[in-house]
Amino acid sequence: MNCEQEKPKEECGVFGIIGTNDDAASLTFSGLKALQHRGQESCGIASFHKMSMRTFKALGLVTDVFNDEILANLAGSNAIGHVRYSTTGSNLIDNAQPLTLSTKFGEIALAHNGNIINAKELRISLAQAGHRFESTADSEVILHLINDQVTSLENAISKALCKLNGAYSLVIMTKNALIGIRDPLGFRPLCIGRFGNAYCIASESFALQSIGATFIRDVAPGEMIIINETGFKSHQIFQTQRKCCCAFEYIYFAHPSSTIDSVNVEMSRFRMGQELAREYPVDADVVIPVPRSGRHAALGYASARQLPLEEAIFKITQNERSFIQPTQTLRELMVVKTLRVQPEVIRSKRVLMIDDSLVRGTTSVKLVKLIREAGAREVHLLIASPPVQFPCYYGVDISEQTELIAAHMSVDKICQYIGADSLYYLSQDGLLKSLIAQEVCLACFNEQYPLKSSVCLDKLMLNSQSA
Repeated sequence: MNCEQEKPKEECGVFGIIGTNDDAASLTFSGLKALQHRGQESCGIASFHKMSMRTFKALGLVTDVFNDEILANLAGSNAIGHVRYSTTGSNLIDNAQPLTLSTKFGEIALAHNGNIINAKELRISLAQAGHRFESTADSEVILHLINDQVTSLENAISKALCKLNGAYSLVIMTKNALIGIRDPLGFRPLCIGRFGNAYCIASESFALQSIGATFIRDVAPGEMIIINETGFKSHQIFQTQRKCCCAFEYIYFAHPSSTIDSVNVEMSRFRMGQELAREYPVDADVVIPVPRSGRHAALGYASARQLPLEEAIFKITQNERSFIQPTQTLRELMVVKTLRVQPEVIRSKRVLMIDDSLVRGTTSVKLVKLIREAGAREVHLLIASPPVQFPCYYGVDISEQTELIAAHMSVDKICQYIGADSLYYLSQDGLLKSLIAQEVCLACFNEQYPLKSSVCLDKLMLNSQSA
């Protein structure tokens, strides 16, 4: 059994670097390894060597796809890379990124994290105007929109983005520039770093740390960063009064070492545990985390209640994160016996088990059963986020609403279904306190979707097939 099989699915991570001594692809490879948790279906790197762009993409994990020979063939001073989980477009090699296009501005490569909710109608319009598409990915629409403009590249990108509705953090590469862009609400993270004389753009600051780069700052919502031989400049394409970074970046997706919009992920998860302790001071003898996702919240809870914390559940193999698998059938194939319980630390005790989220509930059923079979006297489950009740359309492949257990069961019914003695969820207020009042998207918890144009929700329903 893999305890991550039912988690929400993030669809990708992006990385780019410019100004190195022909080792940009190798550095991008290291950056992508650090972002592997954001997507495991496919990966790719595009690089510029002098005037020539080279690209290599394949299905699979970064360390399986790339080797020294391939990276040597990608040698260059500029590179961008991508790891992918599909949300719009199926998991085909044609949809692997970076995507490239020969344009009036020269060769352009693009890597995208997010979901363009009006991609379908934009694609139809562009196809009618004579554009030919090589993939079914929504990201390719962005390249063709740029090529459709008659102006400078910077203005072409700005005009193209004004036509998009949805979530996007982008890295774009030309022969002499690296460009980073974040959508007006900042749904997906993006940050800038420096590596010697080179500059980097990445989905998470952890990817910068992985190559020894220095974090500079986050890309602001609605901002375009252009980096070339003269340095970097900022262009605020969209003026926005708020930001709505996805709450699940802090709850589950991002690496604990990352800092997003000035909030450290590990510390935010610790505070979620503290808030859980404040809201639900359950009588218990021991706190145990669900590995790996519940660990920091469990630490916060145990610290707040001065209870012992034990790593009672441990993995016996290091399989890839099964939640990344694109279909329920493949997810079920990943549910093998990869967990073991340490009976000595929970036998005859009142056990408080903490996880970051509860989506379908099937894994929780099995975990509670394992804990009981190991001799626990009571099993209480605390979730470090609110109930997930609504689908996401902004780049997180959260299940159809019919598959979300909290959408059709009360807390008491869910508790009975999973076999726990009690079940508690962190409140929305508690979550926001944990994020130090950070503005985040909570739509999967409260159905308050940030994008609400007159046709937005219709588009969401039509275009959310899968990335």
